[in-house]
Amino acid sequence: MEQPAISDYGFLSDCRSGALVSRDGSIDWWCPDRFDGSAIFARVLGPQAGHFRLAPVGAGGPGHRVERSYHRDTLVLRTVHHTPDGSVAVTDALAAEIGARAHQLGMDSPGVLIRVVEGLRGRVRMALDYVPRPAHGLLTPYLHEQPDGSVLATAGPVVLVLGCNGPPLKAGRDRVYQEFEVSGGQVVGFDLAYGEAYGKPPVRLDPLTTLAETIQAWEAYRETHKYPGRFPELVRPSATVLTGLTYARSGAIAAAATTSLPEQLGGERNYDYRYSWLRDFSMTLRALWVAACPHEASRLFAWVTRSIGRIGDRPVPVVFGLEGERDLTEHECPHLAGYAGTGPVRIGNDAWCQRQLDVPGEIMTSVWRLRDYLGNTFDEELREMVLGLTEQVASTWQLPDRGMWETRDEERHYLSSKVNCWVALDRAVKLADRLGERADPRRWAAIRDEIRETVLREGWNDRIGAFTGAFGSTELDASALFLPVVHFLPAGEPRMRATIAVIERDLSTEDGLIRRWNTDPAGFLLCSFWLVECLVMTGEQQRAEALFQRMAGYANDVGLFSEQIDLTTGAQLGNTPQALSHIGLINAAWRLTDPRAF
Repeated sequence: MEQPAISDYGFLSDCRSGALVSRDGSIDWWCPDRFDGSAIFARVLGPQAGHFRLAPVGAGGPGHRVERSYHRDTLVLRTVHHTPDGSVAVTDALAAEIGARAHQLGMDSPGVLIRVVEGLRGRVRMALDYVPRPAHGLLTPYLHEQPDGSVLATAGPVVLVLGCNGPPLKAGRDRVYQEFEVSGGQVVGFDLAYGEAYGKPPVRLDPLTTLAETIQAWEAYRETHKYPGRFPELVRPSATVLTGLTYARSGAIAAAATTSLPEQLGGERNYDYRYSWLRDFSMTLRALWVAACPHEASRLFAWVTRSIGRIGDRPVPVVFGLEGERDLTEHECPHLAGYAGTGPVRIGNDAWCQRQLDVPGEIMTSVWRLRDYLGNTFDEELREMVLGLTEQVASTWQLPDRGMWETRDEERHYLSSKVNCWVALDRAVKLADRLGERADPRRWAAIRDEIRETVLREGWNDRIGAFTGAFGSTELDASALFLPVVHFLPAGEPRMRATIAVIERDLSTEDGLIRRWNTDPAGFLLCSFWLVECLVMTGEQQRAEALFQRMAGYANDVGLFSEQIDLTTGAQLGNTPQALSHIGLINAAWRLTDPRAF
């Protein structure tokens, strides 16, 4: 079987876990317990690692055509298959809890995958191929037919029940393969329920009732979010994706639903993105504020403050597990070949133990953004966090680190890290009157100004005519585009304007895809959306708008972005759906709406 393109996958979510379903009807990724848990289907990373396909017999052959769309403002995916014998729709969803509405979505998700087949025209022969392989493909379960026509699968810590409201299911040795016919007007529903061998058992749900409830839950959720800006047809779906990547129990947002989808085919930058990054925090909070509502922003902020805990001598990690776990020690899965044979497949992410000096700036920016909601006097925990982060920056800003892109070679004095140190102290000075008697704004301001002078002196390269990625380096880095976004320099300041021009000249493709650095093999969507914001801030509104529309065109047929775009083919690369890409779109759309925003 040919590996589907990354853009061939749609995304399902119950705000606890995420699944990927291909255009040909195969669920090739699902971690039912939580986003960063263990997969029961992982064929996206290895051909033998499990899948659940539901499609017409002979799908992909002559006369077969597929149309897909989400029910508006939901992550309920409807795939219509047109065949020579007729047409059939398959609607896929991860079930919401019965009766859940608005912000209740995902708080107690039942862990059930719903698949409903509806005959539209003619008579279509369908094939069900259910191959569960828990533990990222390491386990092959026993399958047992049940008196009610369902099939029980047991292996290790996992229990699964596949049910149907139609004919009884027949179990093979290690899979269920079954063909059945659907006529126009006929509906057949399937429910796949996840449970724990030594804990909560699977919960069987009626597929048709549950599908209707899930659609209503999503629609009610999105109705509470009013986006007043331009490009709502693009922003609202991206906001829905951010909601879908939210782990409702804590409020954390996963950077992506997947692990190890490669940034370059044949490369080695295949990382686990199913965690929540503090580096993305202020950008994420900004996007939530614009396109969602204060509820999501306040829950994310509360999760961050709880996860950080009391500030000590250790640097705050750049990434946490979705319930605030710190130790995300990375390991490889040699039994998985990787997407399109591109390994290694990694579980965990060793970025958690890197020194990342930019983290406090992200948090302090968010505190400043929420200041009117946090009150004129901060409570003890918030005050201690802000004071701890500020003093940590004051004492460590001169150290090298791994930088925004989490390099795994030597530490350097990265421009973006130093600028975020400036941001942290700048916001601390502005917040000093809320921090009590231990606030020291005069000293903080002096260090802030020293950082600024250092960045302007050491970060600028006369020969290149631009700010470069690290002090003393001649290598461009697109992260310099975020300097105006955080108000370090105005976009129209001569050196900043020159840097934007050089990045456009040397890191941009003809249609505006921006690479992060000179040797980066792909365009990084977030950087292109940063360029949109910079162009708006330099008064080039028309160019910014044209670039925004071109970048939006890289979404797949159901509006999803991965992390990067292949420069030659335009294919999506990297983990998907990627929160940062959708965040970049939302923030750029708002900048186009209000150039003075933020």
